[in-house]
This record gives sequence, C-alpha cells and structure tokens, in this order.
Amino acid sequence: MPTVPAGSWPEPPEGVPASELTWAEVIAPRGATSKVLARGTSLRLRDVYGQACAHLLLYNAAEPWERLNVADTVKIPWQAYLGLGHPLLSDQGRVLATVIGDDSGRHDALCGGGPAARARFVNAAAKHGLEPRDLPPSVSLFQGVRVQADGSLAWLGSAGPGCAVTLRCELPLVVLLADVPHPVDPRPEPEVTALEVLAWRGESTKPDDPLWTSTPELQRAFENTADYWEARA
Repeated sequence: MPTVPAGSWPEPPEGVPASELTWAEVIAPRGATSKVLARGTSLRLRDVYGQACAHLLLYNAAEPWERLNVADTVKIPWQAYLGLGHPLLSDQGRVLATVIGDDSGRHDALCGGGPAARARFVNAAAKHGLEPRDLPPSVSLFQGVRVQADGSLAWLGSAGPGCAVTLRCELPLVVLLADVPHPVDPRPEPEVTALEVLAWRGESTKPDDPLWTSTPELQRAFENTADYWEARA
C-alpha cells in the first residue's frame, strides 16, 4: 500500500529529507503499481526480503507514445546486462532514466516480463489511458540471467535481501511496476516477496556529470534529451 503523504514514510533514504519524498509504497508479492514522476526525480527500488522481481516500464509522461525501448537500452551502451550507469532509452534516442545506484547486479533486459507481468501492466497502464497495445517488453530488476556459450539463458536468481537499485528520471515519466516471478525462474513454485518503492525530488543528469560523456553514443542520447526538454520549456 502507498504511504500518503509520502513524507510520513518512517525511514527516508540517508541524506534525503522526508519532505522531499514524493512516492513511498510497498508492492505486495504479485502486485503492481504506477506513478507519474517529475524530471530529475530519484526512484529507489529495494528488494526487502530477497525474492522480489521488479518488472519495469517507463513512458514519457508528456507524450506516452515515447516509451522504454529495450533494444536501444542495450545497444547504446554496448552492454546487455543492466547495472550502475546504464541508461534506459526510448526509440527516439533519448534517455528516459539512468541507473545511478545498484548493489544487486542481478537484472535482465532479455526476457521481458512474461504473461504474469503483462496482466498486471494492463491494469496499471489503464490508469494512465494506455492500452494493451502500448505495452512494450519490460526490464526486470533483482532477478538476473546470463547468456551461456550455447545461447541458452542461465537464471541467476537474487543477490539477497536488502539490495536496492536507484534510477534518475531524465524526463517526466509514467512508471509502471509489477512484482511477479521472472519468466525463466526454474523453480516449480517461484517465490516472490515485497518490493519497496521510494522516490524523491532531485535534478536530471547535467553535462558536467562524467556519465554524460562516458561514450559518444550516450553523450548524443543525453544531448537529444536536453534538446527535447529545452524546446518544451
């Protein structure tokens, strides 16, 4: 259930005043939620008990036809495995969000969410005027896979309880989250546990941030994002 107002959440992240919190919620196992977040917002997802699997979709809140594109998300940084510093891109060559904190390292941008995640995304998306046809493949956090030499996928499972991933919103975003088992979890009865969600006000990535110029491709993506935003201001 969400905590309203968010500032009444009892344990804000270290260094974050409670008054800066804009979202505080615990997603029950096999549940889903959604929120509109401002540009610059930090979004922290925490695997409280060690078996959460956070399936994530992002949309440009101003123009939701622009949405997470998993292919570009792995192509622009030349890295199929999500982690610290990884951008989440749209098919317009713009950065929707950036991973600015990660002590899990067990994530997946290859498998999508499967039927369980999609069913929950349908309901969450409808609250923002989005239809089933508006649901692209998602990324999964806290339950990773790795590609083997023969092309098969090995499920890594969780890194353990208490791990967190923090994203920085580079545009105003519609965020959809579903906490359901990973589609290639090999266990006969996959376990899934609660997911903690906190968000607080902040600033988007600036040109003097080393991440901005870490690769030519990523610099262009950040420039595309800034150009788009400045034209709307």
